[in-house]
Amino acid sequence: MNIYKLKYTTKAAAEKDLKTKGLLEYCEGVHAVVEIGKIITTYATYDEQGNELTATIYADGYHYDIMCEQDIDFGSNSIEVNNPKHTFLGHN
Repeated sequence: MNIYKLKYTTKAAAEKDLKTKGLLEYCEGVHAVVEIGKIITTYATYDEQGNELTATIYADGYHYDIMCEQDIDFGSNSIEVNNPKHTFLGHN
């Protein structure tokens, strides 16, 4: 089983690449395509009245996780993650 952590510059770029690879439709051997999206690195803060004091900060890129049986070359979109926001049960 292959687990891919992917980062693209935009959602549109991600969808284009995944569609080209046939991963956005049912494909034999593909167990999951998880749209992570934008990852928050720092949450916004608010005062007692609900006014935003500091804005949310996001990590660069738009993220997907893929679980499949195939070996797929995602090139520079494949990344190593030390502290994942998402994992597949039973797989590190």
